Amino acid sequence: MMDWLDLLHQYKLTSIILAAVIAWICVYIINKLVHDFFKRTHFIEERKEQTIESMIRSLTKYTATLSFIFFAISQYVNNFGRVLAGAGVVGVIVGFGAQSLIRDILSGIFLIYEKQLHKGDFITINNTFNGTVEEIGLRFIKLREWSGKLLTISNGEIKQIHNYNINQMRVIERVVISYRENPDKVMEVLELACEKINEINKPCMKLDATECIVEPFKVYGMTSLNASFRGIEYTITGLVDDAFYWDAAKQTRRIIAQTLYNHEIRLAEDTMLLKQAEDLHTSPTLENSGLITTLKD
Repeated sequence: MMDWLDLLHQYKLTSIILAAVIAWICVYIINKLVHDFFKRTHFIEERKEQTIESMIRSLTKYTATLSFIFFAISQYVNNFGRVLAGAGVVGVIVGFGAQSLIRDILSGIFLIYEKQLHKGDFITINNTFNGTVEEIGLRFIKLREWSGKLLTISNGEIKQIHNYNINQMRVIERVVISYRENPDKVMEVLELACEKINEINKPCMKLDATECIVEPFKVYGMTSLNASFRGIEYTITGLVDDAFYWDAAKQTRRIIAQTLYNHEIRLAEDTMLLKQAEDLHTSPTLENSGLITTLKD
């Protein structure tokens, strides 16, 4: 046992192991203190607290790791400080090799500083990736996709962010009604639907400083007279708090569908009618959504 300890001391492994233990303990203590601090205080929004905590956790981990690596090297290199300060050529080489690392770190800092996202936000990155922000680090962002998969993307690869959780969201629901329905009656029915939507979604509505609803649900109007050659499109909009967007949108769709059903308002649908042609040289005509096409031999 003593021989083994002497061997560790001879090769300075004892100091290195001790430094590793100290670094791990420091990281654990800092993260624990930060977590307990935010748990007991509520002077900023919870999502912002989680974002800051995630960034501090990532920062302490990288700092401890780099400090440990430099300490371990210094045990075997004399005047390591001078060598590190004078290694200009090596620094340039490492700098070129670490360009992506530096870009990721700077991008992560700017994402947090400019408040583009917080932990818990539902976002779309580069019009491709959708998910809930689960962790924000100096180099990577982790997204939990709807399917449950965890997506990790480097901060430097992020070019565009669509954030669904910045103070407010506008619910926009479009419904295409059959041409055979009376537009005046449709508008009246949709207005009834909006009244019920405002009643059900009242806890989700966006309020101003005086606790008044900023933009209640209403019929925006006809947004297309010939939506995909199927019918007339009507649009309903309303402004809600971002935290309740998904619930409000689901309730809105359910109420619209039920109200239209109760008043026997038919939605547009693709129809295909076959008509017997009088001319023997002409096959049956095909009518699709009001458009008639004759197929000839």
